[in-house]
Formats: sequence, C-alpha cells, structure tokens
Amino acid sequence: MEIATPGLFFTLVSFALALTILVFIHELGHYAVARLFGVRVEVFSIGFGPEIIGWTDRKGTRWKIALLPLGGYVRFFGDADASSSADEDALEEMTPEERAVSFHHQSLGRRAAIVAAGPVVNIVFAVVIYAALFVAYGKAIRPPVVEEVQPDMPAAEIGLEPGDRILELAGKKVEDAADLVRLVGLYPGMTVDIVFERDGRRIIKQVTLKRVELTDRFGNHYETGRLGIALPARPLEVRKLGPLDALVEAANETVEMMRLMLTVVGQVIMGVRSLDDLGGPVKIAKASGEQASLGLVPFISFLALISVNLGLINLFPIPMLDGGHLFFYAIEAVRGAPLSPRMQEVGYFIGLALLISLVVLVTWNDLRSL
Repeated sequence: MEIATPGLFFTLVSFALALTILVFIHELGHYAVARLFGVRVEVFSIGFGPEIIGWTDRKGTRWKIALLPLGGYVRFFGDADASSSADEDALEEMTPEERAVSFHHQSLGRRAAIVAAGPVVNIVFAVVIYAALFVAYGKAIRPPVVEEVQPDMPAAEIGLEPGDRILELAGKKVEDAADLVRLVGLYPGMTVDIVFERDGRRIIKQVTLKRVELTDRFGNHYETGRLGIALPARPLEVRKLGPLDALVEAANETVEMMRLMLTVVGQVIMGVRSLDDLGGPVKIAKASGEQASLGLVPFISFLALISVNLGLINLFPIPMLDGGHLFFYAIEAVRGAPLSPRMQEVGYFIGLALLISLVVLVTWNDLRSL
C-alpha cells in the first residue's frame, strides 16, 4: 500500500542529519589516525565552501561546518587544499620540527594508513550498527525453503517444488531467505545458475529470472528480478545474540552488502545493467526522509547501508577519492619514488572530471525519477 511521502522539510532535515553523521565518521577516521602519528591537522570541515560556524581547539585544529553539506575534508599541515595535494613551496621551506608534523613528510605506510582510515571507519561504523541491532532485536531465522511455486514463472519452468531448499544463486551461497531475495533482485532478466537441495540430493540448473517493475510504499518505481516462489512468511525463530556473536553476524552482513554493491557496479560497467539504475544525492535525500518516517530503527539501518556505500566508493582507485591517493601510493611503493607533481595534477584533473560527470549523470537520473 502506498503511503504519504514525507514532506520536503522533513526530508531535508533527515538527509542533513544522515550526511553529517556519515561525513563526520569518515573524516574522524582520517583525523584520529593522523593525530595518532603526530600529524598536525589544520582544518576539520563538514561540508565545503564558506564557513557557517566553527571553533579552534587547543591543538590548533579549526573545526567547522561549511555552507555546502555534500561531503567534508580534513586538511593536514603541508596540504595545499582540501584534496590533500602537497604545497610544494611550503614543503621545501619547512624546518625539521615542521617536517615531523607534516603529512607529506610521513612514511609511505603512515600516509596510506591515514588515507585508508576514512573509508575503513565508515565500514566499521556499519558493523557496529548492525551488531547493536542484532544485540537489541536478535537475528530472525527464515530458511530459504520453497513453500509454493507460482505457475508460469521461472521456478516452475526449471521444476522447483515445495520443500526444495535453495543453496546457491549466481555462484553465491544462500543461507537465509533474505539472502535469496536480495540476490534474485540483482539479476532481473538474466540467466544464472541455481543450486538447490531435494531429498538430500544437490541439483544444479540454470534459470532466467523474470524482470518485473514494482512500486514501493512511497510510490517509487524500480526493477527487480523474480524467481516465482513463496518463502516462509515468518521467521522460524528470532535468535538472541551476545556481543561477540553479534559482531560476527554484523561483519558477515556488512561483507554481503559490499559484495552486492560491487556486483551492481560490475553489471553497470559490463553493460548488463542500465546507467539509469544509478542514484545520486537527490535519491539518497529522498530515501533518508522515507526511512526516517518509518522510525528510528529503519533510519539507523539506512545509515549503515549508506556508510558501507560511502566507504566502498571511497576506496575506488579514482583520483580525488581516498582510493585514488592509495593508488598513487601503490605506484610510489613500486617505483620507489612518488609520481611527479605534474602527473599527480593530471590525475586529479581526470578524477575531478570523472566525478563531476558521474554527479551530473546520477543527479539527472534522480530528477527524472521524481
């Protein structure tokens, strides 16, 4: 049933809250590891552009919230700008004491650790959220066992029967009904391998999943895959988890989210999934308001999902992203010397062009879907 879409003000507030939390967590990772290594941090900014509010702490770091909330940055001593490119002239004139606290004079391993800390902390943050939810609410156990086969659907065409247990789909293990639902949704109209168990026998077949268009409770339209089976409607049990077990399950859940995201990206790159499926800040803002309107737990779960997404994307080897810096460091490790400032500048220009193109594309997709 379609329900009322949250208002514009509620959506904007929810989006601002989600983005502020996730950007703060990301930049805090950079900041914490930098301070651990004794690197001076000059600016910790949530957002870009003119400062709205800010203060300077005892260590000389300027903490501020800027006008444009789409992102943030930490500027280290020796950086020329928010992208952490080096101020070559300033680096040459530094005293030994200043070099000791300059980011660009740190060892390669330390620089890599500082840069990687942002996306890693985003991923760890998601694990912590999932673990907290598992401790508070337990883990629902719903086995991927077929209860009903719908006629004239892919499942019926390959001979699936009630009582069959799905073991794998598209080469990925299925341990719970939720796993199966997520995997089937990833491959609309595509042919994949399916492995199921019947009377103790392991059966392998190929199935072409049906492509269907659905509308969620907020009126959003999306395409998904359909196998054509009914799964257990209610969990057989809700297993209470202690902190350690919850962390293990949360780590598994986070890894699964990352794997699904990489699958979608791979499908887009290979051309089997349309670029129209990519969403941007407008769609994220809309989803923020929708999930917040459903309550605190759905909103927190949404934060975990977006945090994983933010961490994973930032590890992509694109200049201007953390992964681009790590890519340059990998080249430096192989060459024994960093790339020339000119080559790095060209790389940053290409990365910026790619990011701007991607932002324009996904924003256009968002606006068309509204």
